[in-house]
Amino acid sequence: MLHLRVIAPSEQSSTVADLLAADPGVTHLAVLPGAARQPAGDLILCDVVRESADGVLHALRQLGVEERGAISAHDVELSISSAAGRAAEKAPGSGADAVVWDEIAAKTGEQTELSATYLVLLTVAIMLAGVGVLLDQPILIVGAMVVGPEFGPLAALCVALLRRNLPVIGRSVQALVVGFVTAMVVTVLSTWGLDAVGLVERGMLESERPLTDFIWRPDALSWVVGLLAGVAGMLSLTSKKSGSLVGVLISVTTVPAAANAAVAVAYGVWHEASGSALQLVINLCAILLAGLATLLVQQAWWRHLGRRRRLRRPGGVTR
Repeated sequence: MLHLRVIAPSEQSSTVADLLAADPGVTHLAVLPGAARQPAGDLILCDVVRESADGVLHALRQLGVEERGAISAHDVELSISSAAGRAAEKAPGSGADAVVWDEIAAKTGEQTELSATYLVLLTVAIMLAGVGVLLDQPILIVGAMVVGPEFGPLAALCVALLRRNLPVIGRSVQALVVGFVTAMVVTVLSTWGLDAVGLVERGMLESERPLTDFIWRPDALSWVVGLLAGVAGMLSLTSKKSGSLVGVLISVTTVPAAANAAVAVAYGVWHEASGSALQLVINLCAILLAGLATLLVQQAWWRHLGRRRRLRRPGGVTR
């Protein structure tokens, strides 16, 4: 359930309140006339089940409430109310599966900034994976996957492509390209530095690495892994029941490949560098395709539920 706080101009307040009251997924509605000062207007508070939240927010934006007022929402962690239970029963679908598109757009939009923290985390992740590749140590690869922050821009790009948001598309692509190029260049330099002091050597890359050599050998399974990662990543973004560490699955297809490519470039092992780079491109494309497809399916499903809900209202025809 989401708690909505709406500031509406006084002349629009009754329209907004009536709209909210008419939705069966809205409960705990309260109107405080003249309570808002900046911007001036009436303060309207309510709770809305997640299944109905997207439709309610869309209706409020159609009224233009945000132009002269404001709309904010946050999760309700605890609600002890029979009215809330009845609202959840009347709403279609499951709250755990509900998609609130404005919430997702806001969440992912914040992760497209090419910040110093993002660059440092991605660089550390790829450097750590580079050491793991040379030592043939999967545990270091897993550690690098946990550190990698690239899931944010990837998710933002999927959402922006669906909503045709060109500015966010541009920022997401910039964060991914600049981030990976910067991190890989630093990894090349760090590999040279470690080699100079005798901590690593070319022979470590060229020796048998049974636990990690799959990283630079792309095949049909590379697409399968990337597609599965894209589906899991999008569901972790939209579902309230998935843990945030599902995003680690995204890194298994990106950070190790980028690290192996950087280390191979440092030692001039070009066939391995090209294989790793191809692996990275394949996985990124697969993640984007699967993520976008997952969002399209979710969008179509919730639109279908919305149409059925409207037909079941008084005056409609129940299917």
